[in-house]
Amino acid sequence: MISKRAYYPWLLVGLLCIVGCLNYLDRMTITTMRTSIIEVIPMTDAEFGLLTSVFLWVYGLASPLAGYLADRFNRSKVIIGSLFVWSLVTWLTSLATSFEQLLAARALMGISEACYMPAAMALIMDWHTGKTRSTATGVHVAGVMVGQSLGFIGGWLAETHSWHYAFSIFGIVGIGYAAILVFLLHDRKAVIEEATFGNAPVAPQKSQTDLKVALKQLFGNPSFITVLLIWGISGAISWMVNGWLPTFYKERFDLSQTEAGVYSTAYFFPAMLVGVIGGGALADWWSRTNVRARMWLPAIGFLIAVPAVFIASYTLLLWATVAGFLVYALTRPFIDANMMPILGMIADKRYLATGYGFLNLCSCVIGGIGIYIAGALRDKHVDLTLIFQLAALSMVVCALLLFRLKPKARPADE
Repeated sequence: MISKRAYYPWLLVGLLCIVGCLNYLDRMTITTMRTSIIEVIPMTDAEFGLLTSVFLWVYGLASPLAGYLADRFNRSKVIIGSLFVWSLVTWLTSLATSFEQLLAARALMGISEACYMPAAMALIMDWHTGKTRSTATGVHVAGVMVGQSLGFIGGWLAETHSWHYAFSIFGIVGIGYAAILVFLLHDRKAVIEEATFGNAPVAPQKSQTDLKVALKQLFGNPSFITVLLIWGISGAISWMVNGWLPTFYKERFDLSQTEAGVYSTAYFFPAMLVGVIGGGALADWWSRTNVRARMWLPAIGFLIAVPAVFIASYTLLLWATVAGFLVYALTRPFIDANMMPILGMIADKRYLATGYGFLNLCSCVIGGIGIYIAGALRDKHVDLTLIFQLAALSMVVCALLLFRLKPKARPADE
């Protein structure tokens, strides 16, 4: 069986990278199709922002239950089912003819996509205990970054064909890949011998998961509350920048929709890919001598990103804006590679997916509010420069909270 091969933990990461790519491509591509969509379905900036906000709110609200399902049942089946359903919803989005239908489709996508990240992150933690945890998590998040970097394809397809066509293609690809994963994606079972991978065995999920106990364990832990706050603020920052960056480039530098999509995704997310893999590998290396390395490295990354965002949003020079957001893209993702390992350091490992589900809830609710407020402020003629600078100041808060965070104990599998 392929799951008993020594290379399977990294094969699994590769398989999930593709799912993560599709996950974020389907959710992010709408931001690069703004002009094409509102030409067919007129809406205000606040309403357009609401399309992403509603997705995030529904996604966030569904995440805790989705995380519990991944702790309680077969993680790989949860992942495959999530991919199939959200891809079907993506295809159905191509049939929308009104703002209300688009809004409903985005809400349905939020429910279906919520089941993926908690299950995927926990499955990687199952297979990658020990010294590769942050690197494996970072590589998976890199797949997400690839999906974000390909977001400009949506704008291009919308201009050359139609935005309906773009959603149709993305949905069909996802449905096909879900069928392939049925044969390749597997949970790690307790029967796999420790000697096979050099990791501690994993106990069966059904015998160890209880929702009431999980809630008590998580919310009775002050460190978990701190992590919730960090992830919520960082999520708001990320969604505000990612959601409005194409519009910023288009308006600030008088670019076409396709050009703005390229400037806001084609270089931006590959840089985030380098940052998230590098942040994971560096944290794994530093953690050999410093137990708080996975907490301190993201804090340092935030502090480097702050002046870069200020410069990028203030200057009128295109190259300087690109350079500033490039620095942000390289250092902001340090937190993405290390958040799940941090959760493993401060929380009961039986409830990792449930805990990550609550992290998603906090991040998406706050992030959705941030995107909607940004759209409402734009309707009041508030410049995106000020909005991006407020996001930069929020990163200082995240850094201070990370420096104060302490691990419960050095994990036994480190």
